Amino acid sequence: MATTSPTLDQGSPAPARRAPWRRLTLHYVEMVLAMFAGMLVLGGLRALLGLTVAFDAHPGAHYLLMATDMAIGMAAWMRLRRHGWACTLEMCAAMYVPAVLVPLVWADVMSGMAFMTAAHVLMMVAMLAVLLRRRREYHH
Repeated sequence: MATTSPTLDQGSPAPARRAPWRRLTLHYVEMVLAMFAGMLVLGGLRALLGLTVAFDAHPGAHYLLMATDMAIGMAAWMRLRRHGWACTLEMCAAMYVPAVLVPLVWADVMSGMAFMTAAHVLMMVAMLAVLLRRRREYHH
């Protein structure tokens, strides 16, 4: 009578099962890098042209411009990597989810710096939600 070893049956996932999660993690890191690239390049260009908005005076507008810079960077990278428009636009939309917090700044319930911190955390969570929602598309 043959028995199977529990360590073989319940051990670490096989490499084939881990590969999709590695791809998702890689895509998430790529999106963060593309966000930074967009923010640095486009934000720098806007600053050079004098098209910036002061963070202290208008944190909401400042954030929306920064989110747009990041979304353009992500969209460019995703399209270069041949992702479809639907997942590209959903990932870009994740950049704007934190805008729901802007009224808290207007009402002096939240400081500009607290808003910016919360906005970045919320943005990263929103990106993760999009990534998990479309995980089958990122496995390839």
